Amino acid sequence: MNKTVIPTAQGAAEPVWRTAVSGAQILFVAFGATVLVPLLTGLNPSLALLGAGVGTLIFQACTRRQVPIYLGSSFAFIAPIIESIKNWGMPATLGALAAASLFYYLAAALVKWRGVAFIHRLLPPVVIGPVVMVIGLGLAQVAVDMATGKAGGAQVVPYGTALSVAAISLLATMLTVIRARRLFKLVPILVGVAVGYAVSLYLGIVDLSPVKQAAWFAVPDFGRPEFNLAAILFMIPVAIAPIVEHVGGILAIGSVTGRDFTESPGLHRTLLGDGLAVSVVGLFGGPPVTTYGEVTGAVMLTKNANPAIMTWAAGFAILMAFVGKFGALLQTIPLPVMGGVMVLLFGSIAGIGLKTIIDGRVDLSSARNLCIISITLVTGIGGLGVNLGSFSLQGISLCGVLAVLLNLLLPRSPAEASR
Repeated sequence: MNKTVIPTAQGAAEPVWRTAVSGAQILFVAFGATVLVPLLTGLNPSLALLGAGVGTLIFQACTRRQVPIYLGSSFAFIAPIIESIKNWGMPATLGALAAASLFYYLAAALVKWRGVAFIHRLLPPVVIGPVVMVIGLGLAQVAVDMATGKAGGAQVVPYGTALSVAAISLLATMLTVIRARRLFKLVPILVGVAVGYAVSLYLGIVDLSPVKQAAWFAVPDFGRPEFNLAAILFMIPVAIAPIVEHVGGILAIGSVTGRDFTESPGLHRTLLGDGLAVSVVGLFGGPPVTTYGEVTGAVMLTKNANPAIMTWAAGFAILMAFVGKFGALLQTIPLPVMGGVMVLLFGSIAGIGLKTIIDGRVDLSSARNLCIISITLVTGIGGLGVNLGSFSLQGISLCGVLAVLLNLLLPRSPAEASR
């Protein structure tokens, strides 16, 4: 089977303006998902844009600007952020998000020491699949509450109106996923939010007064992280899923460009870059960042894998973070609009976890595998918590640790051990 190889550098032949336009296009593709995480968790969307831009530049510095990757907000941290804010408050959550990068540094060191295969042995599909499913299914109630206009148990948008807006947003997102072509197929979230917002304006449930009051230029309100051991121990295990997502993203962009980025600049460098980005972004109040599959899709469609376009995308994201009216506009998006998109998105995350199990050919007739998956799903979705003094693990964090430990400790059958 022939594989189309996309060059990873365009050289001096490409005009600067064309590279800049390509960078703006990348930001357009990644924009919806980047701002979605802070809008759902209560973080500042302007800081998410700033974090994506700064994080991408940090990643490029660590990888010698060899990999055409853009870092955006990670969906894996949505539920843990919501839970952490509820238990320990925003400052402790920001500190915990910054500390989550410790897992990236550990993974980078292990890859440097033992090679890429070690990560796959430590985190096989039977571990990653159910953990990713928990990330999606654990947020189901959040999506339903938003789609029906509820926030904090209160009905903030009339039920019928909220359900109608959510349904229209969901339909627009689904049609974009199924029917759109080329670049628009990569921005279903953006389309769904735009259509839902337009309908909300027509129905009069959008309050534009914050936009009118906001200045055109405004420095985002930076977070003030605090380091709480309980919150940190809760958040660190969550990084298991995005680390595997990172490895998949690096392999995917390598397949598209025809280069093995796990060898040069090396997976340990890409993990280090992603981890440093997570640290820095968390310290000033943004959500953790990760590699974006949408961007890989855009690279494949446009046949342009010049890492310089990611630099331009990062620069544009940083500039947009300081446009006060734009940040205010993002925060006027009604709950039902987000809820409609979330119904599909959270289900899709769970579907990706199921696909991981299927693609990994996990034998579900094996009692050992069934034990790992069953315990991971029930403890994660059920929100089981373990508290020993200041040490606390619950929900996604606990099920992630359990999945890894069970995979390491449960005895294998002779047939499984020989594989």
